[in-house]
Formats: sequence, C-alpha cells, structure tokens
Amino acid sequence: MSSTTLFKLCRAGYMVLVMMLGAWFIRQGLTGEYSMLFSLLWLIPLLLPLKGILTGKPYTYAWASFILCLYMLHALTLVYVTETDLLFAIAESLLIAALLIGFPFYARLRGRELGLGLKKKK
Repeated sequence: MSSTTLFKLCRAGYMVLVMMLGAWFIRQGLTGEYSMLFSLLWLIPLLLPLKGILTGKPYTYAWASFILCLYMLHALTLVYVTETDLLFAIAESLLIAALLIGFPFYARLRGRELGLGLKKKK
C-alpha cells in the first residue's frame, strides 16, 4: 500500500473518530450524564494532533497513537459496562484499533520516503 493511500485512509478515519466522539461527548453533556465542561475536556486531547494529521506529518502520526490509547480505554470500558450503546462502543473500538495500526505504518512509510529516522552511531 502506498503512503498516499494510507494517508487518506488514516486521515478519513481520524476525522470520523473526531466527529463520532464529538457528538458522543456533547450529547452526554447536553443530557446531563456528564457536565459540559467534562465533555469538552475529553475532546481536547483528541484535537491536539489535528493539524499534523491533516497535513500528513509522520512525526505527528507516530505520537498520536499514544493519545488514541486513552480513547481505546474509553471504548473498551464502554463495551464492558454499557447495555444501550453497545454498537457505538464496538464501532469506536474497531475504528481506534484500525487507527492504532494505520498511524504507525504511515509514519514509518512516509518517514522512509522523506529520509527521516534515527541516525546510526559510528
């Protein structure tokens, strides 16, 4: 798979995740299950790598996986405890799992194309 195809897939998946979780947390804030401040605080870490992901910076794709781990914990916890939102929780888990695989692969492929990497000791 080429880096441009992987870039488009990862970027689209990330935007779907931002929209899904944005709608989820805002709905939770509006219904009163969470406070609106708590809901907005949940979205801040997800938005931190937005610029780098949209522009295709390999370094951003590499460290954004760490942020996705927080949301994977949320998704897996929701799968375990929910009775009403099980389909949402499963969809969130699968999307994040795909991104946790796609992000490092894109970072590796694109980094090699750009000649980035760790310098070897002599």
